[in-house]
Amino acid sequence: MSTYAIAKLRNVVMGEAIAEYLHRIDATLGPFGGKFRVHGGQAEVLEGDWTGDLIIIEFADRRAARDWYASPDYQAILPLRTRHSEGDVIFIDGVPEDHRAHEVLPA
Repeated sequence: MSTYAIAKLRNVVMGEAIAEYLHRIDATLGPFGGKFRVHGGQAEVLEGDWTGDLIIIEFADRRAARDWYASPDYQAILPLRTRHSEGDVIFIDGVPEDHRAHEVLPA
């Protein structure tokens, strides 16, 4: 089952550090099969107050996601982002294609 690395970033200070991070991140994803599924873009807010940018990267499973995040190559560029933005980052598993909403209810 796929695992997603999801980041909601705010107050990104665009400059040389963020540009370097963006130029280097793709190479860190390749060995772990990571693929961008959402990378910022104009959000259409339907409810609530949404600020920031959403990034979603898909991995084959939780282990691949963890291995990518802990990899020396990613850890080397991580401060380029964390020193120039605020945000929240999580890993979360996807659901099977035949998932139905009621399946999250207790049995």
